[in-house]
Amino acid sequence: MKIAISAESTIDLQKEQLEEFGIHTIPFTVLLGADPKFDGVITPNEIFDYVDKTGVLPRTSAINEMQYEEYFAGLLKEYDVVIHFALSSGISSACNNAINAAKNMKGVYVVDSLSLSTGIALEAIYASELAKQGLTPEEIVKKVEERIPYNQTSFVLATVDYLHKGGRCSGLAKLGALLFRIRPQIIMAEGKMSPGKKYMGKQLGCVESYAKDTLDQFNNPDKSLVFVTHSMATPEMVEACKKECEARGFKRIIVTTAGATISSHCGPKCIGILYFNDGDKR
Repeated sequence: MKIAISAESTIDLQKEQLEEFGIHTIPFTVLLGADPKFDGVITPNEIFDYVDKTGVLPRTSAINEMQYEEYFAGLLKEYDVVIHFALSSGISSACNNAINAAKNMKGVYVVDSLSLSTGIALEAIYASELAKQGLTPEEIVKKVEERIPYNQTSFVLATVDYLHKGGRCSGLAKLGALLFRIRPQIIMAEGKMSPGKKYMGKQLGCVESYAKDTLDQFNNPDKSLVFVTHSMATPEMVEACKKECEARGFKRIIVTTAGATISSHCGPKCIGILYFNDGDKR
């Protein structure tokens, strides 16, 4: 049985990684004013330049049911089954749209990742490995869903400006963050973004503290794979996260750059460490 593993462009994997793990994607649309661009075509730097010039956040457009139907139908011409990992239903309508599209199709399974960015990639990669082992689609979905509660997806922001522009942060909170140089940690919990620790001071020091605190708090990692994903962070920030992951014994560290959809919500120089926190369950 040929099984296609699928996700939206919000999986934030580069082309070579998608090819390595055999993952197919369908892009979100990002609107710069009235100008639509596909995630993966438009770059994060274009997003940041647009916001700097206009003071307005781009709008991201979730994939609709018809687009999913066409996409799934295309995959089913080559594969017997599609297992699709959707951006968390707690932050986007895309998941429900994919589920509704799949209801009218045979052989399409939609998994609510309850995550974003390379948190979705962790689940899709695990599913790809299970498919190679010859498990049935039902077995794959069951095993992946059992691991979702242990998906450690978090990041630390360089600025709360994008949260403020998106209506997720009050003007008073933004002012306080600017005055005290607060860099908040955001944790994905039960499919939604929740506030974590607040770091203060220089950005690199905050990233170093975030990396150590995250790996201390979520201290039962599957050390086979960890992602360091960022929105145009400095090399020093990336290296600080990699160094901490290396010290904790991760066997493979993959650094990825967030795509336009994720970057348009988190802003520049956001960085996160993402892994399964359930020991070695492979």
